[in-house]
Amino acid sequence: MNTESPAQRNTRQRSAVSSVLNEVEGFNSAQDLHARLRERGERVGLTTVYRTLQGLADAGEIDVMRPPGGEHLYRRCSQGHHHHLVCRACARAVEVEGPAVETWAEKVAAQHGFAEVSHTMEIFGTCPECAAKR
Repeated sequence: MNTESPAQRNTRQRSAVSSVLNEVEGFNSAQDLHARLRERGERVGLTTVYRTLQGLADAGEIDVMRPPGGEHLYRRCSQGHHHHLVCRACARAVEVEGPAVETWAEKVAAQHGFAEVSHTMEIFGTCPECAAKR
C-alpha cells in the first residue's frame, strides 16, 4: 500500500512545479509559479501548485518565506540550515549562516525549558544593485 501523500508522489504536476522552481531566481509566490507553468503550456491547477509546494516544503526540499502581510514565497535552496538576506526591491535572496543566531536561539529555548527547537530568519534590506539604481 502506498502511504505517500499526493504532494509527495512523483506526478507530472509535481515534476513540473519542481522543474519551474529550478529555473527561477529568488523567492516566488505560488501564483507566480503557476503563471510560469501556464506560459510553458503546463496544465497544472493553482490548488495543485499550492499543495505541491507545501509537500516540497514539508519534505525540506524548498524554503518558504513568510513576509509580514504577504503571501508565502518559495525557493529552491541548498541543503542544511541557513538564513536569508532578501532585497525588498527585487526579491533577490542570499543564503547566509548565522552561528550567533543559532547560539542565541538554543540559549533562549533552554532558559524557558523548550526542546527540539527550530527557527527561521529572513533579513530584509536593499541589495547593492538596487541601491545603486536609486
